[in-house]
Amino acid sequence: MTRTIRHAAVLCLLLLLALLVNAARVQVVEAPGLDDHPANRRADIARYAQPRGDILVDGKPVTGSKDTGEQLRHERTYRDGPLYAPVTGYASQTYGTSFVEYAQDPVLSGTDPLLAPLPLFNDLTRSRPPGGDVATTIRAAAQEAAYRGLDGRRGAVAAVEPATGRILALVSSPSYDPGLLSGTGRKVSRAWADLNGAEEQPMLNRAIRQTYPPGSAFKIVTAAAALEAGVVHDVDDPTRTPEPYLLPNTRTPLPNATEGCENASLAYAVQWSCNSVMANLGARVGLADMVATVRGFGFNDPGLRIPASVTASNFDTDMSPDQLALSSIGQFNTTATPLQMAMVAAAVAGGGDIRHPYLVDRVTRANGDLVAQNGPRAYREAMTPVTAQRMRELMVRAVEEGTGENAVIRGATVGGKTGTAQHGIDNSGLPYAWFIGWAQAHDAAQPAVAVAVVVEDAAVLREDISGGGSAAPVARAVMEAALWTS
Repeated sequence: MTRTIRHAAVLCLLLLLALLVNAARVQVVEAPGLDDHPANRRADIARYAQPRGDILVDGKPVTGSKDTGEQLRHERTYRDGPLYAPVTGYASQTYGTSFVEYAQDPVLSGTDPLLAPLPLFNDLTRSRPPGGDVATTIRAAAQEAAYRGLDGRRGAVAAVEPATGRILALVSSPSYDPGLLSGTGRKVSRAWADLNGAEEQPMLNRAIRQTYPPGSAFKIVTAAAALEAGVVHDVDDPTRTPEPYLLPNTRTPLPNATEGCENASLAYAVQWSCNSVMANLGARVGLADMVATVRGFGFNDPGLRIPASVTASNFDTDMSPDQLALSSIGQFNTTATPLQMAMVAAAVAGGGDIRHPYLVDRVTRANGDLVAQNGPRAYREAMTPVTAQRMRELMVRAVEEGTGENAVIRGATVGGKTGTAQHGIDNSGLPYAWFIGWAQAHDAAQPAVAVAVVVEDAAVLREDISGGGSAAPVARAVMEAALWTS
């Protein structure tokens, strides 16, 4: 009898050990595969079991969550979705996340270890705290001014604070409502297909993901290069530029859209946007020094993140002299995002240094406790302070006495540069209208805002497009909002 009991106990012990081994195998060895299995919905159910944290603008949420009562319980909602879509992106139960919703997803969904009250707390308890909140650097008044100014036309606006790198406005037009993509089902699938198939490309974030030929707005970079390289010593001296100006080693004349460019000074060329003078100066600076200067402004940087990734702006590093001349006036293969061109204006306004642009100011727990704080960081040195001061004077003259008169703001000093960029085969495409600039209140110690605006609206007459006519009024409205609101 005792022997039988002993055998039964050993058998039970072996069975127990087998169960433990199998449980360990399932929970440890096979766990990753089971977690990633397409049929396993536990992770999705847990992800949407609680409300998502909010994205804030001026301390107020522009996002929310709706309790649907479904298995994937909480669905993302957006306040003024089209206005803030280039900032927030979307958080979709079907299509994932984008922009800030993507970059800050661990915080917003509550999975970031920094949100836990104790180290390894989430792993040990298999729980997740409430989603944290993400406060952006966006200024609501500036964002709204940019959105209203574009008024549905294709284009984009980027505005930054030169002293810190804080992004004050980031608008892409036409836009879309990210709330249309939040849930699941046929309605969401149809919205996704319609948005991605639309000719206007409303889901393209033109402010940071689209590059354009910057045209004459790029002449600010070339002017800085000419001063830095010593090609120009006095901005009012003649530049020895003939009329007509032939592209180097060619018989191709480069036309001007304004008069008085023959042998004009750098100051006059910036003020009235002389193609011939700026192309001549770029060619004289030379490829090596031009490439060094554009890199100082942030071109050719594929690693820029704000925290969403920014498409690299391009300036070719291997060109013939005639191609270099064209590139120096923002043509040939030179392309830039609106954010990059706002950084060009910020470099002038900021004394030559560029601060790293950033969109997230701070991250907090649901109860408001601070988790992380961002601040100013050095990014590039575009030019010396002396050159930056000269460029500020040139940009002010371009607004007060030149092509940028539509950007004048009472009670503030405004510097700017217009641009009209040709593109397409034989320049047959409708030109893009640019304006880049900065503004400083008369009673302020430093500029408060630098901005870039691009308009690519094919609905207007070709002859009506210009940086001063189409883009400068939008820039003025954004700069006014940044100057007089806080």
